[in-house]
Amino acid sequence: MGTAHTSDNVDVRGNILATGQRIMAGKGFSAVGLNEILATAGVPKGSFYHYFGSKDAFGEAMLEAYFDDYLADMDATLGQSGLTMAQRLMNYWQAWQNSQSFYDCQGKCLAVKLGAEVADLSEAMRLSMKRGTAGIVGRLAAAIEAGVAEGSLSIDGDVQDTASSLYQLWLGASVMVKIVRDTTPFASALRTTRQILHLAPA
Repeated sequence: MGTAHTSDNVDVRGNILATGQRIMAGKGFSAVGLNEILATAGVPKGSFYHYFGSKDAFGEAMLEAYFDDYLADMDATLGQSGLTMAQRLMNYWQAWQNSQSFYDCQGKCLAVKLGAEVADLSEAMRLSMKRGTAGIVGRLAAAIEAGVAEGSLSIDGDVQDTASSLYQLWLGASVMVKIVRDTTPFASALRTTRQILHLAPA
């Protein structure tokens, strides 16, 4: 009986987080009220405060859940067997493009959408964002280092700097895609990525 109750709690909490993630990825954090999230999730307000002490605490939990899922997907992509690390990295950038739709990202573009906004709103959310993005850059650095070791790619500078620059390049490209409403910035980012990693043009 207790197990079912715990499972129900996880389902309700997870439902609120997933609903908030989808809505906020479209509208931003400040523009979305709790009532909209709860009405969409079909959850009473009392339940929200049972799981989250405030909207900021909800935002922090939402970002933590988002980055947990993101990093797990990233690990799967960069861990694919039978491919060089260069191929795995290019698959990651392809997956990035596929998930950062400028019309409807289904919550998968949360870091791009909320990054600048929540960093100024809440220190807890800023730190959550910082931890999550550091996890992404760390994985990119490890993949680049492995690619250099196996000879499938090469770089001119420091591994960590290269990983940071690539993440910033793609973050910027994602913002530009939203502005111009086409994927030209991704094509440009892909060419630059290939140049940085010394890979032949596709």
